[in-house]
Amino acid sequence: MDERPLVSLTSVDVQESEPRVFDNHEAFNSLLSEHDVETSRGKVRVSRQGKDKKPAIVTFHDIGQNHTSAFLGFFNFTENRPLLDHFCIYHIDAPGQEEDSDNLPEEYQFPTLDELSDMVGEVVHFFGLKRFIGFGVGAGANILSRYALWHPTKVEALVLVELVASNGGWIEWGYQKLCVRQLQNKGLTTFVEDYLLWHHFGKKTKEENLDLVHSFKQSIQSVLNPRNLSLFINSYLQRTDLQIHRPDKTTSKKVLCLKCPALLITGATSPHQDDVVNTNARLDPEISTYFSVSESGGMPLEEQPHKVATSVFLFLQGLGYLTHLHAKPPKVTPPATREPSVC
Repeated sequence: MDERPLVSLTSVDVQESEPRVFDNHEAFNSLLSEHDVETSRGKVRVSRQGKDKKPAIVTFHDIGQNHTSAFLGFFNFTENRPLLDHFCIYHIDAPGQEEDSDNLPEEYQFPTLDELSDMVGEVVHFFGLKRFIGFGVGAGANILSRYALWHPTKVEALVLVELVASNGGWIEWGYQKLCVRQLQNKGLTTFVEDYLLWHHFGKKTKEENLDLVHSFKQSIQSVLNPRNLSLFINSYLQRTDLQIHRPDKTTSKKVLCLKCPALLITGATSPHQDDVVNTNARLDPEISTYFSVSESGGMPLEEQPHKVATSVFLFLQGLGYLTHLHAKPPKVTPPATREPSVC
């Protein structure tokens, strides 16, 4: 492969691959070590995967998911074996979203997204991580971005799938509010199921990839606790805008921005594509890359793992990792960091 700048990921031509499914993770679980980490906002489940004492990747999932449905299929995809060989991966489950979780106490105040980012910091401290690469999907991408804004020296880079940096619009607010009510009063109703399917896949994938949709429906029906899920959705519903802005090199004005290299990924038919494009316009183009995954809805990790793996490997090579696998693209060096991360 010829050397190429990171921005060329938008035109990477890769082969098709079979989609991963959600219910084939039993064999993967034996490769994980689980840890219940006490934080200032309650206990959080962290599953560790890969090689100990290797560079760290910290993951965080979206609403309607946990680490199993969001990441295990991707990280155990055959072509991603080098990630397990060269990194130690820490999968964080939001409170009450782990498999077979009991109801969170009635008096429990579910953390805001800012507070969830603080919990990420406590997990990082618990495992003694000096720096890490964040890998987030949806709400998890938002949470890891918040952590990176306030702790830029801790985050080496971010892989952000379907990141929405703005607060929710009125239509999203209405649908999610109704989901929260039904989950709390009736459990997992058809309305909630349909909304989550749209949120994760979009119309095209929902209609065409029936096997993947069926696997996802089985996952949310058998694994997630409806009441706990309602609390996580409500927290995401009440998110604030990230307040990030693209630095203006023509002025000396300081703005809040991500200071680490970032790979922004969205599916070409994702229901969030417009929001992700708007988010990309707010990132520093010198250290960020936008990748639209063809023939994918809102879950490119499951729908097109080969294409996403290619983009992630090239991105990591730009950071100096996995250089033996392909020709190394030009290295992107993050600017000097200080808190808070204004540019």
